[in-house]
Amino acid sequence: MNTALLRKIALRIISSVIVLFLVVSFVFIIINIAPGNPAQKYLSHEISTSLYEGVKESFKLNEPIYTRYIAFVKNIVVGNFGISYTYRKPVLSVISDYLPFTIIFSLLSFLIQLFSSFLLVYIVVKNKSKIVEKIISNTLLTLYSTPLFLLSVLLIYLFSFKIQLFPSTGFYSFNSYNLSFFEKGLDYFNHLFLPIVASSFVGIPIYYRYLLTSVRKSLGSHFIINLRINGVSDRVIFLKHIIKNSINTVVAIAGIELGILLGGSVLVETIFGLPGMGRLTMNAVASRDYPLIAGSILVAGILILLANLIADIIRIIIDKRLLKGELS
Repeated sequence: MNTALLRKIALRIISSVIVLFLVVSFVFIIINIAPGNPAQKYLSHEISTSLYEGVKESFKLNEPIYTRYIAFVKNIVVGNFGISYTYRKPVLSVISDYLPFTIIFSLLSFLIQLFSSFLLVYIVVKNKSKIVEKIISNTLLTLYSTPLFLLSVLLIYLFSFKIQLFPSTGFYSFNSYNLSFFEKGLDYFNHLFLPIVASSFVGIPIYYRYLLTSVRKSLGSHFIINLRINGVSDRVIFLKHIIKNSINTVVAIAGIELGILLGGSVLVETIFGLPGMGRLTMNAVASRDYPLIAGSILVAGILILLANLIADIIRIIIDKRLLKGELS
C-alpha cells in the first residue's frame, strides 16, 4: 500500500480516536455531575435506606467522580467497558444484541438512498424538462426541511392508523414464531417499511443535490460532447461515463451519511420501537447507565470513523490525485 496513503490513514485514525475519547469523557462527566443516580430507580417505600445505600455501593457511586473517571479511562484503554447497571451483564454483550439490527437497518436505508438518488438524477437528465426537475427538487426540498420526528409521525398516522397498511411499531409480530419462513420475511418487511422510508427520505435530497451538480458538470465536458457526436446513447453515456466521473463526490458524502446511520438513528428507532443502537443509547441515558452510555457512544464513534475511513480510501483508489493533498 502507498506510504502516503498509510500516513494519512494513521493520522485520521489518531485524530478520530482523540476526538472520540474527548466526547465520551465529556458525556461521562456531564452525566455524573447531574442530579440523581441510577440507584434511585430502586428506591421506594418498600426498601430501607441501608439497602438503597448498598445498591449505590454496588454501583460504586459513593466514590468521588474523579476516582470513577480514572477507573473508566483505565477500563477503556484495556477494552473493558464494564457491567451494565440496567442489564447486569457486560456492556459489550448488551451492545452485541442491538448492533446487528442497526447495521442491517442502516445498510438497507443507505442503499435505498443511493439508488433513489441515482434514479431521480437519471430522470432529470433524461427528460431535460424544467418542470420535471422543479417538481422533483421541490419535493425533495420539502422532505429535507421536514423534521424527522414529524415525518415519522405523519407516516404512522397515514399508513398505520388511517390506511392501516403497515404496523406502527416493533420489529416483528407477537405470533411470528408460528409463521413460515416466507411469512416471517413478509412480517419483517411490513414492520420495517415505514422506518426505512422515514430514515431514507432524510438522505435522498442530499445525495440528489450533490450528484446532480456533479453530473451537470460532467455533461458540459468535451469528452461527453464527443461521445454524443459519435452517436453513443444517453443511457450508455450516463451509466458508463457520467456516473463514473461523479462517483467521487457521492462517496465523500456517503461516508458521512452512512456513519451517521450506523451510529444509530435515535429518533427513528425510538418512535418506531426498534431494537437498535439509537434506542439502546437513549434508554441508557434515561436510566443513567454510565458504562452502557460510554460503550454505546464509543461503538457509534468507531462505526462513524470506519465509514469515513473506508470512504476516503475508496476516493483515493478512484482518484489518485487526492494523495497529493489532504483528505476531505
